[in-house]
Amino acid sequence: MDVRYSARRLLSRPGYVVLAVLTLALGSGGLAAIISVARPLLFEPLPYQRESEIGVLYHRGDWTEQEFLYLRPQFQGFRSMAAYHAMGSTLEIPGRPLRLLEGIHTSAELFHVLGAQPFLGRTFRNGDDVLGSEPTAVISYDLWRDLGSDRSIVGRRFNLGGEMKTVVGVMPPGFWFPSPSVQVWTAAPLDPESRVGNYTLIGRIDPTARMDRMEVPLHALTARLAARFTYPAQWDKTRAPEITPVREFLVGDMKPGLLATLAGMALILLMACVNVSALMLGQVGRRSTELAVRSALGAGRQQILQQLVIEAALIGVLSALAGGLVASVGFRTLVRALPLGELSGAAHLDWSLYTAAILVAMLAALATALIPAIVVWRGDLRGAMTHVRTGGLSARGTRLEGSLVVAQIALAVLLGAGAGLLIRSVANLHRIEPGVRVERVAVIDAAMPTQLSIDDRHRSVLDLLPALQALPRVRSVAATEKLPLRGSGDSWGIGIEGKPDLPTSTTYMRLVTQDYFKTLGVPLRKGRDFSSSDRNDTRRVTIINEALAAKYFPNEDPLGRIINTGFEGGELIVGVVGNVAEAELTDAPAPARYMLYGQTPFVPQQVSYVLAADRPEAVDEVLREARATVERRGQNLAVQDAVTMGSVLDKAIGAPGRVAILLSLLAGLALVLGSIGVYGMISQFVSRRTRDYGVRIALGLTPTGVISHVLGRGLKLVALGCAFGIGAAMVLTRLLSSLLYGVPAADLPAFAAAVLALVMVGTVAALVPARRASRTDPVAALRQE
Repeated sequence: MDVRYSARRLLSRPGYVVLAVLTLALGSGGLAAIISVARPLLFEPLPYQRESEIGVLYHRGDWTEQEFLYLRPQFQGFRSMAAYHAMGSTLEIPGRPLRLLEGIHTSAELFHVLGAQPFLGRTFRNGDDVLGSEPTAVISYDLWRDLGSDRSIVGRRFNLGGEMKTVVGVMPPGFWFPSPSVQVWTAAPLDPESRVGNYTLIGRIDPTARMDRMEVPLHALTARLAARFTYPAQWDKTRAPEITPVREFLVGDMKPGLLATLAGMALILLMACVNVSALMLGQVGRRSTELAVRSALGAGRQQILQQLVIEAALIGVLSALAGGLVASVGFRTLVRALPLGELSGAAHLDWSLYTAAILVAMLAALATALIPAIVVWRGDLRGAMTHVRTGGLSARGTRLEGSLVVAQIALAVLLGAGAGLLIRSVANLHRIEPGVRVERVAVIDAAMPTQLSIDDRHRSVLDLLPALQALPRVRSVAATEKLPLRGSGDSWGIGIEGKPDLPTSTTYMRLVTQDYFKTLGVPLRKGRDFSSSDRNDTRRVTIINEALAAKYFPNEDPLGRIINTGFEGGELIVGVVGNVAEAELTDAPAPARYMLYGQTPFVPQQVSYVLAADRPEAVDEVLREARATVERRGQNLAVQDAVTMGSVLDKAIGAPGRVAILLSLLAGLALVLGSIGVYGMISQFVSRRTRDYGVRIALGLTPTGVISHVLGRGLKLVALGCAFGIGAAMVLTRLLSSLLYGVPAADLPAFAAAVLALVMVGTVAALVPARRASRTDPVAALRQE
């Protein structure tokens, strides 16, 4: 009977039901969505055995095969150690287009370090990474499915990277390392003479050791390195050794963004609960006479409370259904918006998400019933009939409603301040000049088979340029082995003719084609650009940036000087160009030199084509045409990605930009919820005092005076909430410090903007019922009573 009665009550108040359901659905569904994203990355065990024993050594991506093989017989304090680096592999199957697979090149110990067992076949074993051994590969479960789910695939040979490799195993579903996008792991034939530093070392410590107490083993490692190798200061591996837990290594960069979004969504859910509690409290206030009459007729508090709880439960059920839809949409939005990078594949949508949304919505709905239940339990229901003319369940309900509004405003200020900090930080990042044109530039990333000869790689890169240049709306086109703003790497040693005492050091080295600087808008400061006369049968030339000229040629003209990169005859400096953010956006200008494809006996597997469109709105069209041209005409090229230079910049800005967008959306939602709370509270305040205002107007109070009285009450609540919110923001926004650039955690302009926004919204929300109160007809109000 109580269920039917509560359902009829809800049907008679559709506006209240819709508002309550949507409010809780947004909060519960959004929280369930962010939990489903954060859970596999922050809370669930990684797909490795005893992950607490696995750590990654310092100087990630800089270890050489020579160093690893020298240390391999004795890694003190470690049960095992593996070396790996990213290396995409082209997959060539007769009759199918060339396909690029995300891949890892690794020593034989990798899967033993991770404690991972195969789904089919075996993993690598000792000897698989010895020079001259049969090339082997382990593939992911998803790739196995793509290739037909054939269990006899173990032992078959595939053309991977231009070389026939034998598949020795298939990893189980759910396994990934170092990201879910990796589809193949190949055994690296380790060369004890190779001094190319591109490996990362990952190890499993001894069971008796602790990750935070590895000083002795690490210092023993550096002592062995010091006895065998000599390092330049910037790459000295004998100093400051450290080990990073594998979870922190894999998800550390995105952890602040995930936690900030999770905290923001939790605050939104809390605001939603507070808002619905205020709505329910208002409903209890409006029903005070009814409840008093029912109490006088014998209804007990327990039965009245039971109906309130059932009503909240029904709202919770409806909110859960709507919250499931919000969670589904929100999950996909968060995966795209959060800075997950290649780890986005680890987040997955399953039925537990809907269970979580239903559970959160039900708990939230029941929690919202607590406050009005307390008011009913403590209130004098029969005495309420004597207070009908002043309305409500005495002043306690009004005070509680006011407290709830203050709490909402405080939470909204906290979210607004956090969003303001990140917005200011992102604005500072956008003001940094990257040194390249980011508008109207399209980028096509591609890869070539590993086993192609140097001459074949030269031809693969250069032969495609005329076809891309001929595309409509393309102003200029060029190629490079590494694009600016995509992180460090490809640093080569440098020597300068005539400076024999120059300390050993390295600079960035980039391979480019003619028109590279023109396409990216890099200014030529001195000398000349590359030209068609610079060929493989002419003098090898190079162009340096201003930072290299300032460091190695202070107070002298670098043009005509010879740089030695290790190639025969060295390179003649013919020009100086402006500084470019070669690695990270916020890095100081770093020395860099540029050499031509075709003039070097070295061509990497990766290549990026850059195309300058004739106008910004043509970039998308150029991107589509360029990708189709590479896929059609690039015989030895597999397209990896097709993006704009603007998106490259957005990715370089990274977590602050994406988290700022999310927190701004949450702050906007908080503003809406806060305004609803202020409006609802003031509206109910006015409704309960209709007769009071009628009497005051009859006695001479002007409409302006009524507006001032009502508006003043609303603004007092807003001011009190802002004060609490600023106090909380002063403490909690420090958690965002790792995402801030050029902005202190207690930034006054950001806080002031949040307060101003809440004051404006609160004023508008309170003004609407205030104007309604000012138009009260005294006669009608007195007749009604």
